[in-house]
Amino acid sequence: MTPKSETQSNPQSGPQSEATASFGYREVPEAEKAPLVREVFESVARRYDLMNDFMSGGVHRIWKNTLIHKLAPRPGMKLLDVAGGTGDISFRFLDRLKGKEGGASATVCDMTAGMLEEGRRRAEAQHREGLAWVCGDAMALPFPDRSFDAYTISFGIRNVTRIEQALSEAYRVLKPGGRFFCLEFSPVETPVFDKVYDWYSFNVIPRIGEVVTGDRDSYQYLVESIRKFPDRRRFARMIEAAGFSRVEWMDMSAGVVALHGGWRL
Repeated sequence: MTPKSETQSNPQSGPQSEATASFGYREVPEAEKAPLVREVFESVARRYDLMNDFMSGGVHRIWKNTLIHKLAPRPGMKLLDVAGGTGDISFRFLDRLKGKEGGASATVCDMTAGMLEEGRRRAEAQHREGLAWVCGDAMALPFPDRSFDAYTISFGIRNVTRIEQALSEAYRVLKPGGRFFCLEFSPVETPVFDKVYDWYSFNVIPRIGEVVTGDRDSYQYLVESIRKFPDRRRFARMIEAAGFSRVEWMDMSAGVVALHGGWRL
């Protein structure tokens, strides 16, 4: 063991290095990640949903419908949809309850103003009601404790600087008996298919992004961020560590996407 006095007198000992976070394959100071992510989504906001159709061949609609089916919306339910920008999940949630007595409400929370503006524009064009739009950070949600019956986050948690903190916030704002769902790309583990998927991700998706949105770099980041995200088992343990019970997941599309769920009991 190095004596304390020796450690203090060592001229080469510098201050503790600043915490970093992954931004795709780059490591950046934690304070820089959120602005960089915000810049990505501001750039692609207007064509974000169109790109989802191109990248997944429209299959993202099935993934999102599966989430709503698992959530089982009921009248009077209050949903918080984090990183929900353009409203895809919230719209599906409210559609499931259309015409039923008791109504329901959905709050879309996203840190990117451009994504929220696109969501509002879509909601107004479709004459939708029961929606609130809030600009906020998943790691510091601007809502009181035990405010919502359900929390969803779709293809957004991998962009959060500190995932554990976002999960703790999800637990905090849910009522006892509340449901947590996270839909996210997951590292593919199927032999052979994993190589095909990697080739498609790195060679095709950025090119589509360049053609459709004029922004190749943002989609290069999005592809890289998937590879940096924890595998489904490790992520399940993280959800449990945040306090959630009965945590489980299901794979979809040969493991390209995983839907994790848990309860606040």
